[in-house]
Amino acid sequence: MKVAEVGNIIEFRDGLQGIVEKVNENSVIVDLTYMENFSELEMEEKTVVNHKRYKILYNNED
Repeated sequence: MKVAEVGNIIEFRDGLQGIVEKVNENSVIVDLTYMENFSELEMEEKTVVNHKRYKILYNNED
């Protein structure tokens, strides 16, 4: 399992996407305001996602 790094864009839970802001031992903190439709979703700006529950879409090298 590849762990995301700060700045990576990840996808999780049915297509939600965000930018990784902090990497913890078992999870990452993600900024969801990256999504174009964020204001329509009525969600908090940030969330915590377990490493097992996301897929890296773009990493810092892309």
